[in-house]
Amino acid sequence: MRDREADGRQETGQAGGTAALDLNLLRTFLAVYRTGSFTAAARLLGLSQPTVTTQVRALERQLGRELFQRQARGVSPVPHADELAARVVEPLDALAAVAGPGGAAEDQPPEPVHLAGPNELLTHSVLPRIAPLIDRGVRLRVTPGLTEPLLAELRAGHHDLVIATFRPRGRALVSTPLSDEEFVLVASPARAARIGGPARIAAAGPAALHGVPLVAYADDLPIVRRYWRHVFGRRLVCQAAVTMPDLNAVKAAVAGGAGFTVLPRYLCAAELASGALVALHTPDDPPINTGFLVQRPGALANPHVALVRDHLLRTARDG
Repeated sequence: MRDREADGRQETGQAGGTAALDLNLLRTFLAVYRTGSFTAAARLLGLSQPTVTTQVRALERQLGRELFQRQARGVSPVPHADELAARVVEPLDALAAVAGPGGAAEDQPPEPVHLAGPNELLTHSVLPRIAPLIDRGVRLRVTPGLTEPLLAELRAGHHDLVIATFRPRGRALVSTPLSDEEFVLVASPARAARIGGPARIAAAGPAALHGVPLVAYADDLPIVRRYWRHVFGRRLVCQAAVTMPDLNAVKAAVAGGAGFTVLPRYLCAAELASGALVALHTPDDPPINTGFLVQRPGALANPHVALVRDHLLRTARDG
């Protein structure tokens, strides 16, 4: 019997088969893998933390190897856990979508859709785009924020969909390209005239902006640094005169004459068209950033999540 069990462990753990494994154990494993925490996985699954721990240990015994390294805060997967997650993520998510939320009454309305993403993109583009879905009974709970913490909250089950400014690493989260945003170097007309306009920057490069106040989203200047590296091919050496963690406020300050900045074109297209802002540079290859729509594992069991996801992807594709 001992040899047969060892052979079974070798077949499932090394040859890639998972047919003999308990689906409940695999679901629990995937929840821990995605959240990075037994406690967060327990909240996501509606189980107690000791139950999650027991189930993961049972799966490790069946496979004959450890899946997670315990750390001071949470757990980290070992390479074999990455391989196992890659094999089971798609079938388990498909099964969850078919099975639907267990125990829900058929006549109850779907749960609200929890959507998160960058504040400016949500405000300017996303919410107007999905507003027609409200008349179809969709309820929304919208959370603005930065991509990294929002993805961590998605893994913990707090959101259904996250619009991310980068593709999540690994294969545990399903992400789909949503839209591209182009970045533009801008200033007010008066400030642009004092600089010498786009012609001066085309001739002198970034040196034309020496001494001109910079208005930015944050002290580490993530958007402006990227523009400098991509367009000018050099490192930005500058400190911001004004920082505000709100690109709409940055735009307002620059339009008022506070200095120059770099903004997504979608956010300042109207001001560029009206003349309230001036594009200081028009490179042949402007920096582009792709946004991704990321969905929580099992979220599609709620039909309204699928409705919102498909609507966002379709309207983004149609322009």
